[in-house]
Amino acid sequence: MPALTPEDDTLLATTPTEDLLKLEILQPQNIRDTLHAYQMAKRCNVYRVMVQASPQFRLNEQSLSYMYVRGGDGFLSPLSEYVTLKKINGPEYLTHFNLFPGIRINGTPAAGYSSGQALQAISEVAARTLPVGYGYELSGMSREESSQGNTTAVILIISMVFIYLILSSLYESLLIPFAILLVIPFGLLGSFVLASVFDIENNIYMQTGLVMLIGMLAKTAILLTEVAVKPRRENGLSITAATLAAARLRFRPIVMTATVMIFGMLPLVFSTGAGAKGDISIGMGVLGGMIVGTPALLFLVPVLFCLFEKYDKKR
Repeated sequence: MPALTPEDDTLLATTPTEDLLKLEILQPQNIRDTLHAYQMAKRCNVYRVMVQASPQFRLNEQSLSYMYVRGGDGFLSPLSEYVTLKKINGPEYLTHFNLFPGIRINGTPAAGYSSGQALQAISEVAARTLPVGYGYELSGMSREESSQGNTTAVILIISMVFIYLILSSLYESLLIPFAILLVIPFGLLGSFVLASVFDIENNIYMQTGLVMLIGMLAKTAILLTEVAVKPRRENGLSITAATLAAARLRFRPIVMTATVMIFGMLPLVFSTGAGAKGDISIGMGVLGGMIVGTPALLFLVPVLFCLFEKYDKKR
């Protein structure tokens, strides 16, 4: 039964009198409804109206004499005739979440597990062990991560599609953009390999770094293909000659850009203090991608450009 909270802040549990219940004069549901109306803030369904008795009529044991309940015979009687009181132990305060009573639980993933795996484990355990009528809700960053779901993969795919469309309009070709896009998986591979070596989880920070890495690799590859396309189309150079000239011309700028990016990530990689975990995730993701993606960009993009340009010329 609901508890009364007297002036000294102790808790009193109400217990129905068994003799009266056996006589079927009163049902436990009648007592529960009356106590809820007086003691608990009852919320109406349509409007946010909280029904509750005034404090002076519900803060001590004598208040039961002023609470009336309708019995099976149709007459109103004081609630004190049907229940007894006893002291019990209870919490100092009650926590609520979305207006429901709840218990706040904080935790962190174990070593070697990502936050996504921890959330999945919580969902499985809750579905298997929680009784009927009980549930759980996430809050804070866990709630945001859970609501995102697999949107990261969708965002990456959409970004690749937009890059392809922009490059297709830039080069006026449907094949040359693939010479740039096919280098990006090498950078992503380097990110995940370095993250696994240093036990970095694939969290939202690392995924943010991957988006930045994709833009960086695509931009750097454009520096090479742009120089190869213009001389060939304007001066009539052969595909191989234009590609070799572009590779020699853009080698140093590409290496300098990648080197600056790599050294720029080192402060994040060796970050300490508050927020260091997020900084390290971003730094490791971009660092591994640039280390693997830059050689692939220097040696693979010219080859792919020659292949796709020759095939596009035949068409």
